[in-house]
This record gives sequence, structure tokens and C-alpha cells, in this order.
Amino acid sequence: MIAGPCMTGRTRHDIHALSRQLVGHFATHLAPCATLPGDATHGDITTVTRICLELTVDMMSGAEPDGKVERLQRAAAEWAREGIPIDTVHHAVHEGFTLAFDLLLAQTDPRERPRDTARLMLRIIDTITPAVALAYVREHQAAAAEHHTAVHTLVSALLAGHPTSTMARVAGIEIAPAYLVVAMSIPAHRDESHPRVDTKVVARRKLRRLQSELAERCGGRALSLLSVDGGTVLIPRDVGEAPADDPEVAPGELDPLITRLSHAAGVSVTATVIPAATEAIPEAADQAHELLDTVLRLGRPPGSYRLADLVLEYQVTRPGPGLDRLGTLLDPLDDYPDLMETLRCHLDNGLSRQRTARQLHVHANTVDYRLKRVNELTGLDPSRDTGLWYLRAALIARTYRDCAGLPALRSGGFPTP
Repeated sequence: MIAGPCMTGRTRHDIHALSRQLVGHFATHLAPCATLPGDATHGDITTVTRICLELTVDMMSGAEPDGKVERLQRAAAEWAREGIPIDTVHHAVHEGFTLAFDLLLAQTDPRERPRDTARLMLRIIDTITPAVALAYVREHQAAAAEHHTAVHTLVSALLAGHPTSTMARVAGIEIAPAYLVVAMSIPAHRDESHPRVDTKVVARRKLRRLQSELAERCGGRALSLLSVDGGTVLIPRDVGEAPADDPEVAPGELDPLITRLSHAAGVSVTATVIPAATEAIPEAADQAHELLDTVLRLGRPPGSYRLADLVLEYQVTRPGPGLDRLGTLLDPLDDYPDLMETLRCHLDNGLSRQRTARQLHVHANTVDYRLKRVNELTGLDPSRDTGLWYLRAALIARTYRDCAGLPALRSGGFPTP
């Protein structure tokens, strides 16, 4: 500790006046403080300036600051609650100590001044700056957590179809008349399988990056209920953009956003979207997640999908006797994997024999022979419209059925670990 002689009684007596003098200087010359309300400048900041000066006097005299650091932290927490920016707080503290040190030293007998004033000033700042920052950040984090909880409660209520006006006022959120209801699947980051890292930390960082990008791209208006695996996002649909009940969603409304989210998270996000009026969000969320389940089970590539993109696949895979029956039409091909592969490639290649043959590295006549065998075994002719329709639907149903063990994302999302 750097010890020094006691400060004069007059210096301690003048601390209140000196505090007001410094605050007046802040309000006039320090830009961040000049924009604060008068009660904040002449109330809280005056009090805190006095605490800082008292602490400075104590430390210059070689005394311990006692409970003044705790008082300073309580004030900093109050600043955070009042919304005073942290940079304003730090500017005031640093500017204040520069002036205070000059004034205090000027009022101290030169023979009683500390020997190493530079080191002493650094020690004082090192005591106060971390204390202010820690208290401020803790309070800010608590407020953010409270807002985060309020948003989650609000989204849960919207997804359940419960009244939300009171919760929206508490959370300070304006409820839009219509939303894009987005079901989202977030795959694991490659580092989540690394044996030498904490996979939970990697997963949470991935989610935080995605949520930060979502907030930036949507201006903080998107409401989300997401875990590290996915969940639901509600994006306000601006008035005039499209009718609330318009079943179509233009690619430009979602595609760029999903691309940006994928880049931020470092994974390839898959999302499905259903537009809906606010009161219809529960039904739209169920449909969006059913569509997402279809996309994942059918092995479609990552990206964004609308109902119009997969209307046949969605309808064919709805549960019921029709799906069960379609799923069995290709069972006769179970013992002939080359025939199943040829059929799948042929349909994916737009019925082009040449492209299918090149992809399978066989002659085009071999493709014809295999398709003929498909007809013989299933009774469905790939060369006829009716047979082709049933084969396409059966392949969708079978793929969906074979991926029945895939965990589906529900509209409520998952709790973040």
C-alpha cells in the first residue's frame, strides 16, 4: 500500500462543495453527461462523485476505503436500472478523478503529498473502475435475463393461443397483427463432436451467435423460442407486405435471413415458414413443424421451405391409411436395391435415361431393363402417368416411413441447456 499523510480537515470539509463543482463541470463540458436528465446529473452523479472523492481522500491518506466501494457498486447498479450508458459512467469517473486529483493536490501541503502520485492515481482507478463495471454488468445481465424470460413467456402464450396483451406490455413488446411462423432445425456444430472441448459450451455459443444475428437482422422484433437444436421464431409481417392470410411467402422474405443465420451459427440451418394472423399462430406453428418434419425425413438439403415448395410431399405424408398403403407399394423391391436406386435416380433426374445412366455408371439400356423390372414387381409402370404418379408418391411415403425414428421438433421449442 502507498501510505501518505492525512489530508487536511479543510479538504474533507470541502468535499461536498467540490463534488458539486465537479458535477457542474461534467454537465457543461463532458458530452455524455450533458445529455442526462437533471435529476440524474445533480442527484445520483453528485452522490457518486462525493463517494469517489471520499474514497480518493482515504486512499491518499493511506486509509482503507471501508464500505465506500460497496456504496459505489449500489449506485452503479441503479445507473444500469435507469438506463444510463456504461460509457457515460466511465467517462464521468475518469474525468472526475483527473480533476479531483488536481484539486485535492492543490489543497494539500506540498510536504504532505504522496511520493508517487501517478501510482496512487492508478491504484485508485483500479479500485473503482472494476467495481463500477462489475455492478453495472451484473444489474444489466439481471435485467436482460428478466426481459428474456418475459419474451419466452410471451412467445409460449402466442403459440398456445392464450391472451397476450398484458404480458406484451410487461415485456415492452408490440404484438404485430400477423407473423411469419418459422420452424427451425439447427444441426450440431462440428466442434460439438470434438473430444477435447465442452460440447455444451460449443452448442450454446452457436445458439447465441444465431440469436444475435436474428435480433440484428429483424431489428429486435423477432420473437423466438429456440434451443441449441431448433424451435420456433415469430417474425412480424409488416402491414402492406402481404395479407395476413396470404398462403404464399415470397422467397425474398426468408431465404436471405436463413442464409445469414446459417453463416452466423456456422451450421446449415433448415427452416419452414407459414404466414398467419396473430390469432392463428398455434395452428400455423403446428403446420410449420409438420412441414419441417417432412423436410428432414425426406432428406431435403438445408435452406428455407414454404408449403408451396413441398405441397405434394406434405399431403402424401399425412398420417392415415393412405400413407400406410403407399409405404408398402415398393416393398417388393426390398430384395433388389439396384432397382430401388435406379427408380430414385430416374425420378430425381426428371425421367432422363441418359442422366440416370451417367449417374449410375451403367448403359441406358440397363436403366430401361431395371425400370421394366420395377413394373413387373410392383405392378406400377414408370412409363405411364398413373404408374409414375403412384411410384413417386410411394417413394415419398416410404422415405418418410423409414425415417420415423427421427426426433421431430415441436412448436414450443426446447429448453436451452
